[in-house]
Amino acid sequence: QVQLVESGGGLVQAGGSLRLSCAASGIIFRITAMGWYRQAPGNERELVATITSGSKTNYADSVKGRFTISRDNAKNTVYLQLNSLKPEDTGVYYCNAVQPFGMDYWGKGTLVTVSS
Repeated sequence: QVQLVESGGGLVQAGGSLRLSCAASGIIFRITAMGWYRQAPGNERELVATITSGSKTNYADSVKGRFTISRDNAKNTVYLQLNSLKPEDTGVYYCNAVQPFGMDYWGKGTLVTVSS
């Protein structure tokens, strides 16, 4: 089992920045990748960014050049730096961790609200 706890969400004006954190605990040594997803009201959950255990990153086209995913293995934490925020970035941001054999874990989410 893996437990994920997100933090760092909040209200920010367009053009501002936030840093989200996701702390992992439990059986974390088998995690192969972690990522951030978001869900806006009325929309489906969508990929924002992922990072593998080898630090290979992947981003949604809509956030490339603005968001940066990183990890601190010593702290078992993954970060998402959000810069140049837009109102369309508003949503609940969820942390995800993947283990072999289809094991998939989610945090409870942290709300990001970007005002225009």
